[in-house]
Amino acid sequence: MMGSMTLKGEGKGPLPPLLQQYVELRDQYPEYLLLFQVGDFYECFGEDAERLARALGLVLTHKTSKDFTTPMAGIPVRSADTYIERLLAQGVRVALADQVEDPQAAEGLVRREVTQLITPGTVTEENLLRPDANYLAALATGDGYGLALIDVSTGEFRGTHLYSRTALYDELVRYRPAEVLLAPELYEHPEFGEELRRRFPVMLAQARFDVEEARRTLTAHFGVPPQGVDTPALLRAAGAVLAYALETQQGRLAQVTRFLRYDPGAYMQLDGVALATLEVFEAQFGGGEERTLFGVLNQTRTAPGRRLLREWLRHPLLDRNLIEARLEAVEAFVRDAVLRRAVRRALYKVHDLERLAGRLASHRASARDLAALARSLRLVPALRAELEGCEEDALLALAERLDGMAEVRERIEAALVEDPPQKLTEGGLIKDGYDAELDRLRGAAEAGRAWIAALEAKERERTGIPTLKVGFNGVFGYYLEVTRPYYAQVPEDYRAVQTLKDRQRYTRPDLREKEREILRAEEAARKREYAVFSELREALVPYAERVRDLAAALAELDVYAALAEVAAQYNYTRPRFSEDGVFRVRQGRHAVVERHGAFIPNDLELSPQQRLVILTGPNMSGKSTYLRQNALIVLLAQIGSFVPAEEAVLPVVDRIYTRIGAADDIAGGRSTFMVEMEELARILQGATERSLVLLDEVGRGTSTYDGLSLAWAAAEYLHDTVRAYTLFATHYFELTALPQRLPAARNFHVAAKEEAGGLVFYHQVLPGPASKSYGLEVARLAGVPPEVVTRAQQLLAGLEARGGDAAAEVVEALLSVDLSRLSPLEALMLLHRIQERLRGVAVNEG
Repeated sequence: MMGSMTLKGEGKGPLPPLLQQYVELRDQYPEYLLLFQVGDFYECFGEDAERLARALGLVLTHKTSKDFTTPMAGIPVRSADTYIERLLAQGVRVALADQVEDPQAAEGLVRREVTQLITPGTVTEENLLRPDANYLAALATGDGYGLALIDVSTGEFRGTHLYSRTALYDELVRYRPAEVLLAPELYEHPEFGEELRRRFPVMLAQARFDVEEARRTLTAHFGVPPQGVDTPALLRAAGAVLAYALETQQGRLAQVTRFLRYDPGAYMQLDGVALATLEVFEAQFGGGEERTLFGVLNQTRTAPGRRLLREWLRHPLLDRNLIEARLEAVEAFVRDAVLRRAVRRALYKVHDLERLAGRLASHRASARDLAALARSLRLVPALRAELEGCEEDALLALAERLDGMAEVRERIEAALVEDPPQKLTEGGLIKDGYDAELDRLRGAAEAGRAWIAALEAKERERTGIPTLKVGFNGVFGYYLEVTRPYYAQVPEDYRAVQTLKDRQRYTRPDLREKEREILRAEEAARKREYAVFSELREALVPYAERVRDLAAALAELDVYAALAEVAAQYNYTRPRFSEDGVFRVRQGRHAVVERHGAFIPNDLELSPQQRLVILTGPNMSGKSTYLRQNALIVLLAQIGSFVPAEEAVLPVVDRIYTRIGAADDIAGGRSTFMVEMEELARILQGATERSLVLLDEVGRGTSTYDGLSLAWAAAEYLHDTVRAYTLFATHYFELTALPQRLPAARNFHVAAKEEAGGLVFYHQVLPGPASKSYGLEVARLAGVPPEVVTRAQQLLAGLEARGGDAAAEVVEALLSVDLSRLSPLEALMLLHRIQERLRGVAVNEG
């Protein structure tokens, strides 16, 4: 928060009037960077000028008056959007102070007012918005955590109550808000607040989180307290986020008409780690959207369809009937390519009706918005007719929701020109013949222009001057121009107004009067035209909710057709769901990896009787890809998509957990091993027998035998206690002994073979354990110098000779103990004894 300011500068005496006006407006909005219009520029002064210059890389100048000099920096008004977008990306909130009167008509200082408050989470201008949802979030506490989210551009308003910090982080990662408001107790929390500020764009909004103030805000907006705001934490968060949005929109938030209380537990749980590991929305190691699952699936044709697809990926379904209904619709489009092409061709021409509905409800729709609405509505009858020819219930239900609103389309088409200008106050919006008064004013202006157009020929004939012409400029208005050779023939009723090098310009009283008539008629026509447009816009405001409902139906149709397009292009199949817990994938593929190179499909067979796979094989052989591809197949199936496989028979999975790869959390002070163990603990505590768990190289962040012990114990716990479907990739060959002790465990390996040219990866998953790790061969392939590899072979031989007995003792010790019954202290003591034994096993070569 910036607070009240005194302007930085040098000099004595009072501030000049312009700077005093700047300071007064600046103090009204202390949390914002004030961009203050001075002619063709938005200017900042003092400390704000320095801040603007740093943020945008501008040259800092100085505003100098008689008694005062202060730093100054500015941006052109005509290109302000580009600069504002850069400021928003840095989390800067912007207040625009525009000139609200004509400088030429102003008496003294031009009046300025703050006309827009623009923040990262409350942007509404189309040219500043990306096609994805733009959420503003608020967090508060009270028997858990309240999270409220609002997208001002569409009017979406939702919230939930969460009982753990981990669940809260998961929701924030899932929605990726552009701006987060924190209640004071969270903002000031020494650990929690700091972590939130590090991970998300956070600001403090203290007063808005008062319980009674929040209740008043919600009641005032909705008329009654909205349903679902039923905990103190959620009440505080919902009231705060709404109050902040109302402030930035200067009290206009008519597009927010409902509040949705959602329950994350009603959907498949995908935590932030799983979303990142599976690269659902963001690629982990570089690459753009095309290297994510969303990028592969996103063949949507509309912005609302794109946003809905993201929503489906955030919240895969658990209700089998709902999943099957989606699959029915997708299959209809897969089978009927002609229907799919027709629908997608029409959808390509549909505008972003969801955001357009928001602007319509808030009385901010432009003439171009209304023209876009009419063009979109024109497409609806044909789309509806296409769907009504289908047999699938899901598509027939969608057809019923396609409301063409013929009365809206006809009214817009009757009033507006086909391609209206962007600005509403410059004319050219309304068709001739729509409004009698506007036609009369236009006729008067046109008659005046016709009189002037005829004047040139008339005066040439009267004066005998062949080069005489009539012109116009912004300084003198209409004029008569005569070149030097004909000065002597200029009539006496001409009055000179400008002399140029080889010509003179003149005016006449009747020309001046005709010009005034034209200008009066044009100005009156512009005002009348704006009034007619405003009347049209106001008449359409009540249709905003129907436009939003249409946008939702078209978005759903768009996603079905897009998923079908992906399925048809990439040879996906419709998944089936098992009643007995069978999990079978035949010739499964990784949805993203296969798009960027040759791919070898693989099978997977799991069931309640075979629910733990121990997967071994060399590094780089494809173990992690195999784990991820099967998780993605499950995820795709439960959003209602076809999947990349020849056959997929799946259970409905309640959660997907991943522990694949880790890195130090340097800023948070956590090591690789700590991150790994926290993720493992979360899996072991949260997974159920309906979960899918992916583990890759658990224990590699610590010493070999510590890691082996932890990996072994975790595998046993998942098998015996959790009973989840588990794919466990490991380089610990000792774990291949688990299937001898655990009845539902099986060994598989990724095939590789040493040949004359070196190690060859086959990327095939086959039954049984790998024969060896091939670690040194992989090192050689990676380009490690030969002398290093040779020395490593010598050391390995020494280790195997000296450590074999010790390793056998460790394995025997582990096998003789039921780790699930040990207390934490007993487990630590066991690890300590193992460690002491292994300290005697050291390599003393060289």
